[in-house]
Amino acid sequence: MESGLLKTHSGMLSLISRAFDVLIIWACGLLAFELRFDAGFTPRPITYATLVLIGGLIAAALFPALGLYRSWRAKRVFAPLARALIAWLVVFSVVLVLLVTTKQAQLFSRLWLTEWALLTGAVLVVFRWILHEALRAMRRRGYNSRRVVIVGTGLVARNLVQRTDDSSWSGYRLAGVFNCDDENVGAKSVAGRSPQPISRLEKFVRRMKVDEVWVALPLEQVGEIKRVLVHLEQSATNICYVPDFLGVFLLNHGLSERLGMPFIDLTTSPMFGVNRALKFFEDRILAAIILILISPLMLAIALAIKLTSRGPVLFKQKRHGWDSRPTRIYKFRTMVLHSEKGGRVTQAGRYDSRVTKLGRVLRRTSLDELPQFFNVLQGRMSIVGPRPHACRHNDEFKFQIERYMLRHCVKPGITGWAQINGYRGETDTVGAMRKRVEHDLFYIEHWSLWFDLRIIFLTIFKGFVHKNAY
Repeated sequence: MESGLLKTHSGMLSLISRAFDVLIIWACGLLAFELRFDAGFTPRPITYATLVLIGGLIAAALFPALGLYRSWRAKRVFAPLARALIAWLVVFSVVLVLLVTTKQAQLFSRLWLTEWALLTGAVLVVFRWILHEALRAMRRRGYNSRRVVIVGTGLVARNLVQRTDDSSWSGYRLAGVFNCDDENVGAKSVAGRSPQPISRLEKFVRRMKVDEVWVALPLEQVGEIKRVLVHLEQSATNICYVPDFLGVFLLNHGLSERLGMPFIDLTTSPMFGVNRALKFFEDRILAAIILILISPLMLAIALAIKLTSRGPVLFKQKRHGWDSRPTRIYKFRTMVLHSEKGGRVTQAGRYDSRVTKLGRVLRRTSLDELPQFFNVLQGRMSIVGPRPHACRHNDEFKFQIERYMLRHCVKPGITGWAQINGYRGETDTVGAMRKRVEHDLFYIEHWSLWFDLRIIFLTIFKGFVHKNAY
């Protein structure tokens, strides 16, 4: 019973899961009503029941479109839980918009609405977690499995074989490995498997009832994909291509479409579409609030700079911003007025004589960075992002550090993942800069609104004072 009833009746199980979701929404709405109005008198229960019914019907319509019932077979548990929360948030937002547009919001208790939202979200997550763990346990025991075949003998194919063997919880079972090179078909094994010639693929897939064929050919053999498709043209088996990108650094890679043609994105910025809008509002709203709160402190610092040293309050420097476009950033001036020969830009050292006494305090506490919130309001910077380097430093390090300029796929930030992890201040070696760049690229690859908020929160405790801030 390798595939068993779960695979045979997957459609019916999907319908049952959808029905459970609607029942959860209805039950949580009614339970929230009982918790909110536990006294003898309850205000218009029919109205509340109607809204709960409508909420369940909206979920039945939107949950499939939001990808809640896709296969999570090879995903970690966080993926379906997060998708369930997002899907319920969308549905509940539609319910609220419906109440506002029909001018019925005043009929319902805000506390009840809050309890309904939180209770339903919690139960949907628990339900998804139980379902996910139950399916993983069954797949480990051989149930609900899917037979797969790998075409290829290179590094990607070996990697796939190893991952399939190590991930019994996913339910994928390797049925065989095939080689497109008929002359050297048995020349080498793939993780202990002897490859078979591609000419046997179609009969093997039909005889073994293979569910998926994974084509894992190196880039120089990409033309063989057509040959594989020809061999399987009489088969209804799912065919997937696994690109040979091992050893190639990818940034926010994925699939997209342009001019009606499919594209594989190798290196792209995460700041487009909804992400760009979220980042825009995050920066503008938080920067405005922060500037209001710190304005007395900034006025005091500006006055202290003016009274203790000759020169302007603000230091302006050209840096590279988004897409490597030059931009001008603001900082409180922390050094005496000076000029360097040949247009050089020398980073401040630990005992730099150019730094004023007040400037040393400002740099040690990172208070010299506060004027950059004006840069955020201007759209030149973000609150969170890779720290902007002087243009001269970029010109130097981009030839010494691989992928260095990819940090400009997003706007520079006041604080960032590298700074939270201690990579800040003077970078006097290529190795120190390389570690900073690695953290910047990690941030770009894993960007999310929650990641930004986490960095902002950690900055309060770890980002202001550091041994490298001088």
